[in-house]
Amino acid sequence: SRLGIRVSRHLQRLERVVLGYLEVSDGPGEEARLAALETLRCTIEHAWPRMPCRLPTLLKALLKMLWDVHTEQGPTPEPVKAALLQAATDCLVLLDRCSEGQVKVLLEGVYRSCEEGRVRECIRKVRETP
Repeated sequence: SRLGIRVSRHLQRLERVVLGYLEVSDGPGEEARLAALETLRCTIEHAWPRMPCRLPTLLKALLKMLWDVHTEQGPTPEPVKAALLQAATDCLVLLDRCSEGQVKVLLEGVYRSCEEGRVRECIRKVRETP
């Protein structure tokens, strides 16, 4: 937040770090994943003009994380899973806004082919957000 738009100078490195944290579960509290999602959210808010070119990479990572959280059988409690899913959904909504609706278009096929309730619900929220 302190960097504001100046965060765009560091997007390449920041993206690698954030996506690395999203890939790996860090235990029942999932503090690292939640912090990475918060960092991503702030970055999207401040550097929104630079996000459309990063959309394919970010969208893929967020969808993979949604799926991983949904399918994990580990000791992560349901409230933490719900927080992760909500934070990822919030990032997807922000990405959609800064990409002028491209995320909704890209998620159409995923929504039609996905049969998992929680993942489908997250995608539905993104699609229905104005």
